[in-house]
Amino acid sequence: MEDLVRVLIIGILIATVASLGSALFHLSRGGDNPKLVRALTVRIVLSIVLFVFLIVAWRFGLITPHGLEPR
Repeated sequence: MEDLVRVLIIGILIATVASLGSALFHLSRGGDNPKLVRALTVRIVLSIVLFVFLIVAWRFGLITPHGLEPR
């Protein structure tokens, strides 16, 4: 189960970066483009989904936070 959670998190992060790259591409082609707005909207939605997923996974014990201090 831990591997599935890790794959989902990495997948959402990659999709977020890809959406940001798409927005950069559309911005370089011309600033006022509906595709630019759509790409940025997708990035925001993916970021919110990732945040909610991390909180839910933590609450259900699928992931455990750890500090920077060694145990």
